[in-house]
Order: sequence, then C-alpha cells, then structure tokens
Amino acid sequence: MRNSPSSSARLINFLGSMNLAISLLVVVAIASIIGTVLQQNQPYTSYQLKFGPFWFDLFKSLELYDVYSALWFLAILAFLVVSIATCVGRNTPGIIRELRHFRENVQEKSLRAMKHQIAINSVQDAAATQALTTRILHAQGFKMRQKVAEDHTVVAGMKGGANHWGYWLTHIGMIVIFLGGLMDSRLPLMIAEWQGNLKPETRNIPASEVPAISQLPDTSFSYRGSVDIPEGSRANIIFQPVRDGYLVQHLPFEVEVKEFRVEHYSTGQPKSFESDLVIYDKTLDAPLETTISVNHPLIHNGVAIYQANFGDGGSELKLRLHSLSNRYASQDVDGKVFRDYTLTSTDQQYKLELNDFRLFNINDMEDGAGNIEKENVGPSVTFKLRDATGQALEYQNYMNPLSIKGQNYYISGVRTTPNEPFRYLHIPVDPKGSMERFMRFLSNIQNTELVKQSALQTTRNSMQKTTVADPTVEAQIVESMQRLTEQFVTKGSDGIMAEIEAKFPQDKQESAAEAFMKVLNAALREVYKETLKQEGVTTEPSDTDWLFFDDSLLAIDKLSAYGSPWFIHMTNFKQIEASGLQITRSPGKDVVYLGSLMLTIGVFLLFYVAHRRIWVWIKPLDNNQAEIIMAGSSNRNQPEFERYFQQLQDLFQQVMKQEVKHVDPPTNH
Repeated sequence: MRNSPSSSARLINFLGSMNLAISLLVVVAIASIIGTVLQQNQPYTSYQLKFGPFWFDLFKSLELYDVYSALWFLAILAFLVVSIATCVGRNTPGIIRELRHFRENVQEKSLRAMKHQIAINSVQDAAATQALTTRILHAQGFKMRQKVAEDHTVVAGMKGGANHWGYWLTHIGMIVIFLGGLMDSRLPLMIAEWQGNLKPETRNIPASEVPAISQLPDTSFSYRGSVDIPEGSRANIIFQPVRDGYLVQHLPFEVEVKEFRVEHYSTGQPKSFESDLVIYDKTLDAPLETTISVNHPLIHNGVAIYQANFGDGGSELKLRLHSLSNRYASQDVDGKVFRDYTLTSTDQQYKLELNDFRLFNINDMEDGAGNIEKENVGPSVTFKLRDATGQALEYQNYMNPLSIKGQNYYISGVRTTPNEPFRYLHIPVDPKGSMERFMRFLSNIQNTELVKQSALQTTRNSMQKTTVADPTVEAQIVESMQRLTEQFVTKGSDGIMAEIEAKFPQDKQESAAEAFMKVLNAALREVYKETLKQEGVTTEPSDTDWLFFDDSLLAIDKLSAYGSPWFIHMTNFKQIEASGLQITRSPGKDVVYLGSLMLTIGVFLLFYVAHRRIWVWIKPLDNNQAEIIMAGSSNRNQPEFERYFQQLQDLFQQVMKQEVKHVDPPTNH
C-alpha cells in the first residue's frame, strides 16, 4: 500500500500547481484593469461626488482607490511569487534531467511504436551508415550521443533545449517584475503607518505647518508625488497622496521654475507647454539649467522630473464688487488667487476665497442664427463667498461680456456643491458696454422714496383717464406698488406667487397673479424711465431700451437665489502661471525592465523554439548493408514537426541509397 503524501508535500503541490498560479494571475489582471479604469489616488471628495455615498463606501472598503497598495493586492502578489518560485523549484530538477539525458538507451520496440518513425535499408554498411547519420544530424544542428552495442548502434540527437530556458525566463521574469514593483510600492509607508511612525495629513494647510509625523526625509528609497511651482519660485518638496490625505516628501535638491511657456490653438485649447528649470543640488558644482516638456523629462541622480500639467500660480486680480443691495456698499479688492479676504458690511461679514483664474475658457456658444459653436470667451475667476456661519457658495464669473443670441450679458455662475452644475445669472450690458445702467436701475427700485414717487405718478396718470378720484384708493394702489416692488427685489416672482397662493383661493390665483404683475410692471417701468432720465435720456425709451428693461427684470428675478450681496467683476489681472511637476524616484523601474526583457525572451523561446529529439537505430545486415529505424518527437507544434520529419526522412532515404560526400540539410519551417 502506497504511503499518503506528507503535509509539506501537499503544500508544495498546492503552491506549485498551475491552477493556483492561473487563478492568482486572473485576480491580479482584474485588479490591474480596475486600477487602470478607475483613476487612482484622487482626493476622496472627487470619488464621493462621482459615485455617491453608497458606492463610495463600498469601493473604499475594497481599497479600490489605491489598488496597487491595497493589502489584499500585495498579499496576492506575494502569494503569486511564492507559487511561481515553488513551481520553478519543483520542476527545475526534471528539466535539467531532460536536458542532460539523450535517452540513448531507447528500445527498438519503443521506436517502432512512435507516431513519427520510419524503417530504411541502407546500401552502406553499419559503420558508414553511422557516419552518414552523424553528418546529417550535425548539419541539422542536433547535439548527439551514441550507444554502440553488439547487434546495433543508437544515435540519439536533441536540439531546441532553449525551449526549457524559456520556461525559466518566463517564470523568473515574472518574479523579477513583481519584486521590482514591490521596490517601488508603498509597503514601507504602510508598515510605518502600522507602527504609528507615520500619519497622513488631511488638513489643507501650508507645507511649513505639516507636522513631522506626516513628513518623509529626502533619503526615502522611492517616492512619487507632484507639486505646483509658480514662475520665479522654487520648492524642495512634493506631495504624495495617501487615501484621503497626503504626505510631504522632501527632495535632495531644490527645483526652480524659471519660466513657464504654453502655446494655444486658435480655439484657446493648450497645444504644448514646457518649463525652464534650475536644479540646485549640493552635489553639483553649479546649478543645472534645463528645459522639460511633456514626454521629455529630466533625470537627475535617479530622480525623474516630468512636466505633468499647469495651473494658476497666484495671479494678481483687480475686482470690483458691485452692490446688489442698498444695505451693502460697493468696493474694490486687489487680490491674489489662493488667498482669502474678509469683506465687511453694515450687518454681516463675508469671506472671499479666490480659488482659480483661467485665461481661456472654451464654451459652446449660440449665435443669433441658433448655431452652436465653440468659442473662447476669455478670462474668468472662480471663487467662494462664505458667510459668518461658514456656509459657502461657489461662483464662476467671466471678465468680458458674452454674446447670447445677439444680446450681450455679463455672466456669473453659482452652485452650492461641486457636484451640481452652475446656475447662471445674466446681467444685460448697456449701450456703454458696462453694467452701470443695470446697477443704477437695481438701486433705484430699492429706493423707497423713488419707488413711491414713481408709483404715485403712475397711479395719478391712470386715474386721470377714469372718473375715479379717491385719495384712499390712490394711497392703496401706491402702497400695493411699493410692496410688490419690494417683494420682487427680495424674493422674486416666486415670492409673489407664494403670497398669492396663501391669500387667494385656487380658482382666483391666476387672475390675481395677472393683476399683480400688471401693477408691478407699471411701477417698474416708471422707475426704469427715471433711471434713463438720470443717464440724460430725455426722449421716449426705444425698443432697445425696453429690451434691456425685460432682460433686467429676468436678472433681478434671479437675485433672490444668487446668494451674494455683490456682483464681483474682474476688471484687470496679471497672470502668474504655475508649472505642475510630477517627481518620482523609482529604483525598481530598471528591475521591472529586466524582468520584462526576461519575460519577453522567455515567451519567444516557449512559442518559437521547439525541443526536438531524433533517434536513429542502426542494425547491421548479413549482406554488408544496414537497416535503420529513425524516430522523432517534439514537445510543441506537432503539424510543423510532422512536415520537418518528412523532409528529414526524405533526406535519409536519399543518402542511404548511395554514397555521398556532402549532405545538404532540409529547409526548416
């Protein structure tokens, strides 16, 4: 009875099994696909906005936002390395035996039973036949070993042993690749975190304020991070993203962006960009000056500096804050992008946070004929306005007026959260190309005395056309006009409709709304005429003036949801660009390249080199001639070997029938 295998033998068989290796490779491949499709190491807020709370939490629990540093992924890689190493170690002795043994002790019965075999009578004697056989196989590139017995001679040939080298190179190459990847992995950082010696920083604070537990020395073995450096500035750190935070990695040198250049297409889209860099390194006799661009990095002492992107570097902006409420004063602010500014007013305090400046904005614009075309609409500023409670709205305001269906407007987008689209406020442009008329009109309809006078004038003009001359009725109409105007400015048309729905039955609401709007429109038209008079317009308003009036009412109607007491208009700027650099130190890169080369050569040897064996059994006959039995085998591509064996058979039949002095080898396929 055969003994059952020991536990260690079963473990080795399991680790070295092909099924296990293939299963692990499939899991690694799926994880790699996820890591390619799902952009890695982004801020958690962007994933939350993209996937929503449920899927965000699920993907986070599976560590899919940093797949290649996930514990389960590293464990699978380690298990795969062990499996491949076990497989190589278990099969190597057999492969070595296969390469060393020519199997010259083969039996005649075995040769005759092979699929590829033939028996040939030679006109030469056994010695000459043996010599011819040796010449033929040598010409074919076979290594040979002979066995001479009393009644026969065996010539055993073998070639294509490099096929088994393909096995070693393929498997060992995979191990080398995994080890190279491990060299550049975040495993040391993960171990430092587990030990409590490292903690990613999650606060948005200056690098100088990041605590020591969130910083890495310039002697780190490998790192990959990015930094934005404004023109004329230098930095000796990068930021490594880690889950929902980051680590500050110090560099062994300083990088200065001397100048940044970007070329644009006619549409305003970036065409190419490059940076003039200066490297300050204590190991250099003089600073190193060079230019990098996309796909043309700088390699300095094993550290690669790539041109990754570009952005704002703290552009200087001049802003005019137009008051949208008479409770607040208009003011001017000189600011810089990425800075915060406190805005004071009579009863509430706001903080202005300048987040970005863009010189070019490519938007889909509709012309007067209704055609949609991409157009560069010029500079814009993005900012947040935060009130005293900490609540903030995000705005994107364009510097230049935009033409929409033939009319020009100053545009401001507003949104509550980054995952929702902007809602736009359109302020019409007056004949002078400014927003002065709109702002004056808005201020006038908030002037209680002016609205009262305009309402009184409108009421008296209307009552003169009727027989009604009642001061009480007149006062009621004037009061209604004032109240409706105030409600329209503070709450918009939705506020008026809400009041109507609260005071009137449903069957009366439509007629009440029509009457209210007529009264409101009459009051506003009178205020608008007064606004034109303040500009010096003494004639009756033209159709263009009344079109401006209609656009103004649409804009004022949206102010209640705009959320800002000012319309912030950028009047001038000085752009300062920042070069976005990705800086990496990857000592495992060359190891991965070596493993990839080994894997490529190994796959080539496995698929394009076949391990072939040929046996020639030579038996002397009584008539001073010889009989030979030729047989062969191959470990791959049997149809091709069958053709090769047929050609070799034809050659043997030819040379064994006559004495020849030269053997031409058949053509290999």
